[in-house]
Amino acid sequence: MIDAGLSRRETFARLAAIGEDPAQIDAIFITHEHSDHIAGLPVMGKTLMRPVFLSHKTAPMIPWGEKVPPVEVFQAGTTVVIGDIEVSSFTIPHDAVDAVGFSFRSQGLKASVATDLGYIPDSVKYHLRDSDILLLESNHDIEMLKVGPYPWQVKQRVMGRNGHLSNDAAANFIREEMSSRVSTLLLGHLSDHNNYPALVELSASQALEERGLRPKLAIVEGRCTSEVFVY
Repeated sequence: MIDAGLSRRETFARLAAIGEDPAQIDAIFITHEHSDHIAGLPVMGKTLMRPVFLSHKTAPMIPWGEKVPPVEVFQAGTTVVIGDIEVSSFTIPHDAVDAVGFSFRSQGLKASVATDLGYIPDSVKYHLRDSDILLLESNHDIEMLKVGPYPWQVKQRVMGRNGHLSNDAAANFIREEMSSRVSTLLLGHLSDHNNYPALVELSASQALEERGLRPKLAIVEGRCTSEVFVY
């Protein structure tokens, strides 16, 4: 499981809706300490008591409370193995203490997750290469953000190099850099105030059409995040 931004109740309900038992989760990997990625972690962690993997700078930021699950600390850029899944971490540009993305390899498939990043540097592009499944951020429509309700300093943060990817930035990556091997493209971490799923789908579909690519495309609505990859 990647991140735990949703409550335990909501996460377990969503797992049940796809026929998955939370007890089968082997580990939780955390990308960074912002509340929409860890809000459900203390309760979820003490319920499941599965290893929680965090970078060495992120680990001290978690408000565990009285009961702490097994915590595994890693250095960003390293790889660990959980069962038959190889998990590689990589640094992403975001205004957290040590934000990371992840790639998962198992049974000849590679799934990569890159959300909460202000831009896509070459180092991230390298880690996203040859992904079969890609979850990429498409956070905001730039014009909606500019005229939206956020204070100007927040708008600057979101648009900055340590902020969030816009629909245009995600589409440009799809158009120019995304591996043709991607068979499932998930676009997520949409802003509740500065985006619409229809805009994300339109910009991504146009970019895919220009590339001549036809992966399965899905829009993951909502800003709070918890993802589970099932092999």
